[in-house]
Amino acid sequence: MRQIETVALEDARRVIAAGEQKAREIGSPSNVAVVDAGGNLVAHIRMDDAWMGSIDISINKAFTARAFDTSTADLAKNAQPGDQFYGISDSNHGRVMIFAGGVPLRGSNGNVVGGVGVSGGTGDQDQAVAEAAGAAF
Repeated sequence: MRQIETVALEDARRVIAAGEQKAREIGSPSNVAVVDAGGNLVAHIRMDDAWMGSIDISINKAFTARAFDTSTADLAKNAQPGDQFYGISDSNHGRVMIFAGGVPLRGSNGNVVGGVGVSGGTGDQDQAVAEAAGAAF
């Protein structure tokens, strides 16, 4: 029987807490979402004053990081007009996010076992919060 390492609720809470702390430090009210190995939502928070429209974006950034096992910022670099992944944001029923703020979560063996997505600030702010959150995994 094959066992798959994934993100548990306890892990997601730790990741989100680290992201929330970083968002407070840099003054960027954020939505922070964590998905498991299957790309399914495990946990999400919307900080006070974070944009309501960013709820869906944060969840989809986490999904994208897991679905493609790469950061959304890196995916975006190859998804511009003329690049190899141009148009990828139309796939998966429009769930693919091609701007900064989504990072994969790697398990004990180095494989991607989930993702974290952040939305609410600039691309640089979202990426900083996502990286801090991911480091807590």
